[in-house]
Amino acid sequence: MKKEEKTFEEKLSELESIIKELENGNVDLDNAINKYTQAMNIAKECSDKLENAEKAVNEILKENGTLEEFKTEE
Repeated sequence: MKKEEKTFEEKLSELESIIKELENGNVDLDNAINKYTQAMNIAKECSDKLENAEKAVNEILKENGTLEEFKTEE
């Protein structure tokens, strides 16, 4: 059974929750280290997702069906 992946928004919400918990200061050291590690993993996943989305948006489909990097005129 494949684990269903969380949406970007769900990951951000989870990250915000962890940050609030850590900022509260009522977390023991071992749990804080685990929460921090978990938060960093989620942040990396979100960053990767944004990077992939940016790459996809920056590609345009040419009339012949090939993809081309989107370039703005300066």
